[in-house]
Amino acid sequence: MLKSIFRRYPEPQQAGYWGKPTSTIDWCEENYVVSPFVAEWSNTITNSAFVALAMYVTWSAYYHRLEKRFVMIGIGLGTVGVGSWLFHMTLRYEYQLLDELPMIYATCIPAWSIFSEEKDILRNRNRAPSLLRQSIIGAIVFSAAAILTVVYLVYRDPTIHQTAYAILNVIVVFSAGAMASKYVRDPLAKRNLRNTMALSISIFLLGYFLWQLDVHFCSFWIFIRRTFLHLPLGVFLELHSWWHLLTGSGVYFYIVHLEYLRILTHGQAEDYTLIWRWKVFPELIHSSHTVNTKYSLEFCGPYVGPESSSKLDRSKRD
Repeated sequence: MLKSIFRRYPEPQQAGYWGKPTSTIDWCEENYVVSPFVAEWSNTITNSAFVALAMYVTWSAYYHRLEKRFVMIGIGLGTVGVGSWLFHMTLRYEYQLLDELPMIYATCIPAWSIFSEEKDILRNRNRAPSLLRQSIIGAIVFSAAAILTVVYLVYRDPTIHQTAYAILNVIVVFSAGAMASKYVRDPLAKRNLRNTMALSISIFLLGYFLWQLDVHFCSFWIFIRRTFLHLPLGVFLELHSWWHLLTGSGVYFYIVHLEYLRILTHGQAEDYTLIWRWKVFPELIHSSHTVNTKYSLEFCGPYVGPESSSKLDRSKRD
């Protein structure tokens, strides 16, 4: 019975259905050992987490009447997932670009959103933001992304992309943290902002740590998979796959943090509630909508729902 379930790894193939790899990166997962149609099986299918979370956060932003920028951020996350799926499935250079470059482009949207904030608008939330400022910041951010694209296409060094992506995200995270510290006063809101960002960073760093283990100890993981685990258990030791699952989750928390920060700093806190479905999964809910799952009002807090009325019970927030 067990022999029919577990099987030894076949020898990796230099080329499969998609031909010989042309990408500048080939990950630790051995090529075409599960299917002749998928170069890296585990690294491919785990991108479904990106796509699923992107679809959900996009739908949620639209359904709960958030600004279009958050719909665009969700679509950007989905583009990264699809591009990464195609890259790991084929190991073709053109799909590598479809994986890497959208990571920068998708991050440009929250960067533009954060950098466009004006101090006087945040202090006086009844004022409308300056269209000129938003346009200038947008032009600067996306021009920088275009220049980075050209540089990366010329030099084809993945370090350029990885460094630029990391720097951009660090700047956005610190800027968002500074805004929350300066302009958000409600204690529960501050805790929720802190928890969403802390979880995002922690999950992301854990994924990065596993990715680096995959890179630096590749031969050891291959030995363990081939000698002891075999297929299908070996797929659980593909550490770059865990990077996909963890970063997809981390980015979701990151997006919810930015949504909530925007609502709080623009005088819309009475129209929305940040809930934690099953105490751990955050989502911003418009006050006119019901919540049909168990939820708490802070991370791992006591359950207060689902509510029985047609609207969120305001008394639960006090």
